[in-house]
Amino acid sequence: MRFNHVANRLAPRHFETVVEMLATQLGFIQLRRTERSIWLRQPGANVDLQFSRSETANRDADKLRSQVAFLSETPEAALHALAEWLRGRGIAAEVGAYSPREFYLDAPETFVDFVIEAMLPELADYGV
Repeated sequence: MRFNHVANRLAPRHFETVVEMLATQLGFIQLRRTERSIWLRQPGANVDLQFSRSETANRDADKLRSQVAFLSETPEAALHALAEWLRGRGIAAEVGAYSPREFYLDAPETFVDFVIEAMLPELADYGV
């Protein structure tokens, strides 16, 4: 088997806004779409993101441990920019930190089972 994609859930009312954010702010392109889900890829990546609409009313209490992660030379600033973009579209968003080198963005009423993480590239330098 070969790794292909990771799937996460979004609140239906903000689904299209998150897709727009990923496309316009992070350059993701749409690969496939169904009534319930979308598959996206960032150019240069070889793993895709799938998002499904979820009516789940209660959010995962431990979702800070489930991330869609990105590398950035300025991770905190990058997430603050995304948070501002979401807030400008009426979505509550907050940025927090795991450490001085790892940060996360949560949109509590939008991201059902994950947060968006940004970290310094050195943290992913595994020498493999």
